[in-house]
Amino acid sequence: MSVSAADVKELRAKSGAGFMDCKKALGETGGDMDAAVTFLREKGLASAKKKVGRIAAEGIVNAYIHGGGKVGVLLEVNCETDFVAKTDEFKNFVGDIAMHIAAMNPAYARRDEVPGDVVEAEKLIFKNQALESGKPEKIIDKIIDGKIDKYFKENCLLEQTYVKDPDKTIEGLVTEMIAKLGENISIRRFARFMVGEGIEKKVEDFAAEVAKAGQA
Repeated sequence: MSVSAADVKELRAKSGAGFMDCKKALGETGGDMDAAVTFLREKGLASAKKKVGRIAAEGIVNAYIHGGGKVGVLLEVNCETDFVAKTDEFKNFVGDIAMHIAAMNPAYARRDEVPGDVVEAEKLIFKNQALESGKPEKIIDKIIDGKIDKYFKENCLLEQTYVKDPDKTIEGLVTEMIAKLGENISIRRFARFMVGEGIEKKVEDFAAEVAKAGQA
């Protein structure tokens, strides 16, 4: 079918894809704009999966400060070339991830970073909770697996629901950006700081030490 230049222009604006890709998508979908957007998205995501294994050693470190200096995040996100690292799109993406970290406070980037002893400790807690609630022992393992999976989704950045769009996970957001920029992108590491965090506990510990010393 014949594809008009106006339709190609509209699709480019909606998808960010190139001219020839948009023209092909409209041809493949009979001129249906929504179907063409979906076609391009699926093609991009399939292409993105092939890029995940490529080395990403460039990128930027972003410093995000929130709440008038009450919360801060340092985040390193890598890509393949310095050219992409300098684009506004990549910088905005990294800024959005840093903002998400400030809001959602993930403990790890991905589930394989969670120490084994932490996982085992969580499993023990979930097992005791299940036993105390009277759950049959034959389903306890399944309950524990479900609870651990939920723990990963709540505490691992890539598995968290994106704070600005609950229909996406951070991992899904990364995949979309890989498809859009044409390079592998990896969230390497981050640190989150909050004013006063942990001080209360230290004060309590100090008070207990003083009390203990007074009893001696």
